[in-house]
Amino acid sequence: MSPRSASVNEELRRRSRDRILAATVELVSERGYEATTLADIAERAGSARGLVSYYFPGKRQLLQSAVHRLMHRTLEAALEREPRTEDGRERLARAIDAILGLAEERPVLMRTHMAGILQAEGFVQCPEQQRLAALLRDTVDRYGSEDVATDYPLLRALLMGAVFAVLLPGAPMPAARLRGELFQRYGLDWELGVPPGGGPPDGTRAMVPVSRAGAQSSPETRSKSSK
Repeated sequence: MSPRSASVNEELRRRSRDRILAATVELVSERGYEATTLADIAERAGSARGLVSYYFPGKRQLLQSAVHRLMHRTLEAALEREPRTEDGRERLARAIDAILGLAEERPVLMRTHMAGILQAEGFVQCPEQQRLAALLRDTVDRYGSEDVATDYPLLRALLMGAVFAVLLPGAPMPAARLRGELFQRYGLDWELGVPPGGGPPDGTRAMVPVSRAGAQSSPETRSKSSK
């Protein structure tokens, strides 16, 4: 039997890694972080325990990579679903809805992920996170940003803040209200993306135009421009 080619070996490693990441999402969603061991993940993924440690230095890093992979795939599916569109405002609305949707659909997983980011090791710069970042950067660019390097981190921070607010134990914010605030910030119509049932929540400010960089124009600026 001839040895496998480098490309075949690479594909097998990719599939093995993907199974481990998928198993991590499933088990942490079902059992929570503390009750999930690396041995449990390896068994669910059908992999050797040592292979998990070969790919990932620890459970916290593995979880962050697994959640970033889930977020990337969820965001990608939302952006590319039919009817496909190149409209930057629609794509930004879909991105906001996709991330808020994950907070509502997988609260245990996302709460654990947010808690891990705030720990000493902080944010893991893994390939999955880089793919997610590339999608969000592209979304900001298509929305019309004139300074993606500045506007992308701002969008990321706003989304992380909204997810934290949805998941805050004892004092969660309604996702629809947070959606309204984000849409207001970016001048997006409520009907874009995947709006929840009903109209904007009471108390949500009216949508206002924004510049290409995504910054809300002030009442003074709008007054001067109308003269």
